[in-house]
Amino acid sequence: MSDSRTVQDKHEWRFFRAGGFDQVRIESGDDLLALAQLDQKLWVALSCPAHGIEFDAQTLAQIDGDNDGHIRATEIIAAVQWAAALLKDADLLVQGGDTLPLSAINDTGAEGRCLLAAARRILDSLGKPQADAISVADTADSGKLVLEMRFNGDGIITPKASDDAALQAVVADIMECCGSLPDRSGESGVSGEIVEQFFSGAQACAAWLQKAEADSVICFLGADTLAAAEAYRAGPRAAAPLSRSVEDYQQLAAQELSAGAAGLSAFPLAVVANDQPLPLQAGINPAWMSKIRMLREKVVVPIFGDRPSLPADDWETLAGKFAALENWLAEKPATPAEKLGIERIRTILDGNYRAAIEELIARDKAMEAEVEAIAAVGKLLHYCRDLHTLANNFVSFRNFYTGSGKAVFQAGTLYLDGRSCELCVRVEDINKHAALANLSRVCLVYCECARMGGKEKMTIAAAFTAGDSDQLMVGRNGVFYDRKGQDWDATIVRILEHPISIRQAFWAPYKRVGKMIGEQIQKLAAARSQAAEEKLVKAALAPGQKPEAAKPAPAPFDMGKFAGIFAAIGLAVGALGTAVASVLTGLLGLKWWQLPFALLGLLLVVSGPAMLIAWFKLKQRNLGPILDANGWAVNARAKINIPFGTALTAIAKLPEGADRSLIDPFAEKKHLWPYYVSFLLLVCGVAWAVWYFGYAGK
Repeated sequence: MSDSRTVQDKHEWRFFRAGGFDQVRIESGDDLLALAQLDQKLWVALSCPAHGIEFDAQTLAQIDGDNDGHIRATEIIAAVQWAAALLKDADLLVQGGDTLPLSAINDTGAEGRCLLAAARRILDSLGKPQADAISVADTADSGKLVLEMRFNGDGIITPKASDDAALQAVVADIMECCGSLPDRSGESGVSGEIVEQFFSGAQACAAWLQKAEADSVICFLGADTLAAAEAYRAGPRAAAPLSRSVEDYQQLAAQELSAGAAGLSAFPLAVVANDQPLPLQAGINPAWMSKIRMLREKVVVPIFGDRPSLPADDWETLAGKFAALENWLAEKPATPAEKLGIERIRTILDGNYRAAIEELIARDKAMEAEVEAIAAVGKLLHYCRDLHTLANNFVSFRNFYTGSGKAVFQAGTLYLDGRSCELCVRVEDINKHAALANLSRVCLVYCECARMGGKEKMTIAAAFTAGDSDQLMVGRNGVFYDRKGQDWDATIVRILEHPISIRQAFWAPYKRVGKMIGEQIQKLAAARSQAAEEKLVKAALAPGQKPEAAKPAPAPFDMGKFAGIFAAIGLAVGALGTAVASVLTGLLGLKWWQLPFALLGLLLVVSGPAMLIAWFKLKQRNLGPILDANGWAVNARAKINIPFGTALTAIAKLPEGADRSLIDPFAEKKHLWPYYVSFLLLVCGVAWAVWYFGYAGK
């Protein structure tokens, strides 16, 4: 056969019509490969969320190349092309299945050969070296295989990358000084950049110290130079503080003086006088005593010998000797390796550890292709199993409209009010979803679902597309079965009212009138009952009981005030009578065979407008807003017409061939008197009509 990875210039497409629009058939590997050429205006969807749909989450994550949480047309095309390039026959992408023969992998290219070797390595790790096929289940723990590898291709090594304890200690020192990065295994390690940062700093620090050690001008006291520099810095490097006022000394005299006395360090080192040398033993401010002693021992004695004081000329000599040292200290490089100390730094630099660590990092990077190939084996198997299904729920909605399987956006089935609803979608935010989904013209019932005693919860929107909404009300309970067959307690929390069926629209006017009449009768009965109860209470009062305080007498009936009301009632009754008389006149003027048509026309006059409005709305039902509210980008007017809506919501009916008994032992007994009354009223009406229209005298 010709190479299926090369798509012909003109692919022969086939379409089917469903939902009021044309949808592409995807039935072969060539169809999948040709998706790159199919005008995206013909795609049913251009984007779908990578979560919240009934599809393998790992496959969606692998397709979502930019990790933005959405699957787009370009990503599906890229997934198809990548998978087809690694297969000898692209038709394997439409056959599905969890198993792929090793012989089906295209090993003519470097990537294919690496992937085939990785598949065999996975099988070897599972103890199946002789297997000729690999399954999705075999790759489930391929991540564990990578974790067990000492080198996993990410360019980061942990201390465990070497068995040499000394080298492990150096890696740990580098992590302590310069930080670390997480390895694929989850442990901390170092990368080439971190190693470079550490050794560059360590070499700079070592070179800086070596400069001082080789220069006698800088280290004029040898190994004691740095200690002397500390004493020199702590000592009186500037001119002695000026004398304080007499009042200051008087306040100080009242205190018990010690080296730690508050404010004492702000006074001069010694008594200020012209041309007086700095005392080094006696007459020193107690606050400065320890620093002066250190200056004498570390600096003055080694250079000038033991003496009780230091003249100004000798102080200038000291400043000159420390100038080179101060310049060297100012050149000290800022490096995190300094915390290890010069001895540890020199040990690391002299031990050739850098080359050893860089060699380990290079070995780790060399495994990158093999590690990626191990992950690619699982990716290819997921694509072979799932890509065709996704295409038939994205490029077309074949699964949804043909009933060949549930669509990926169908979360399960809701059983409520004697019906089962197949179009149920998950919802994160009811208010946000309802704002857009209301444009679908579909009667949506939002239900909060819970299972395992409320530990697991979710919200769904179920489409009721057959029957009526008479018994749909907030608070009603049902049962929701998810795609795994798990049952959830479902409670209605919100309803988007829209027509469900023409039959419902036909009876709607009569139900409204009946409801209104029933409410009025209930109000009238309640008022009569309350009046009767008040009379009984008054009659039950004892004769000797003190009567209640006299109530003001009601205002006299104002005939003039209510004349208009009486007139309006009379006009209404007269108009109603005239209308009834006109109807009866028209009916009695018809022949007997015309009466059924007249009654049918009367029903249409009453129910026709409601049915017509419902018909138009049912024709406008659209799946798009329901999915768009969940993050989809539906690219077609995916209609839910009346026949398809009837298929989405099944109404309870007895099984075919079931034995049904019509005897109900608890049925209400039927009385004949309503029929007698109705017959009497009919006779009276006909007699009145005969008399009224003068037929009796003819």
